[in-house]
Amino acid sequence: MPTHYQITLCTCPDKKTAEKIAHLLVNDKLAACVNILPGITSVYRWQEQTESAQEYLLLIKANKSSYQTIETTIKKHHPYELPEIIAVPVENGLPEYLHWIDSCHS
Repeated sequence: MPTHYQITLCTCPDKKTAEKIAHLLVNDKLAACVNILPGITSVYRWQEQTESAQEYLLLIKANKSSYQTIETTIKKHHPYELPEIIAVPVENGLPEYLHWIDSCHS
C-alpha cells in the first residue's frame, strides 16, 4: 500500500546548521517535526579518502508531497557541497500521529 508520509535523513556539521534547517522546515510547514540527534559519528568516503566527522542527524517527518521543497531548502542552507538527503517511506504509524503530520502541512 503506497504511503504519503516519509522521514528524510540529513546530517549537519554543527548544532547551529541543524537548528536553522529544522526551524526553516517547520516554520514553512514543510515538516511537522524535525528531531535533531547530536553526537553521531559518520565514517565515509569523500574524494578518494576515508573521512570521519562528528555530526548532527535530522529526522524530518513530513508529507511526501513536500519532498522537493524540503530538498531545495536543505541544499540552499546547508554548507556541504553534497549534503546527505535521503527520504524513506513510512509504511505504518499511529493513525492519529499521521493525521497530525497532515494537519501541519501547508
